[in-house]
Amino acid sequence: MACFHAQQCVEKTLKDLLVHFGKRPPRTHAITELLDLSSEMRMTDLQNELITLDDFYIPACYPDALPGMLPDGLPREDDAETALDLARITLQQVKQILDVN
Repeated sequence: MACFHAQQCVEKTLKDLLVHFGKRPPRTHAITELLDLSSEMRMTDLQNELITLDDFYIPACYPDALPGMLPDGLPREDDAETALDLARITLQQVKQILDVN
């Protein structure tokens, strides 16, 4: 579940960033799509890492749906640690962009 929650954190954070800059966020869970829309907002340095969160969404949310989306099946502890780190970094970067303490 940590991978799912990390993906959700990044998704909602990117959507908030879009709203802040006057864009209407699309109805999507795809981090890749949100990153494309927020590219001019200085989020591109994390793009390759954040794209991996898309791989966590379905198997973490629906463990019996598509177990083969990740190379090793369901997310493991190291996947969760990576996902949580990415969520923290994204949140910090967006706070800096928005100048929020």
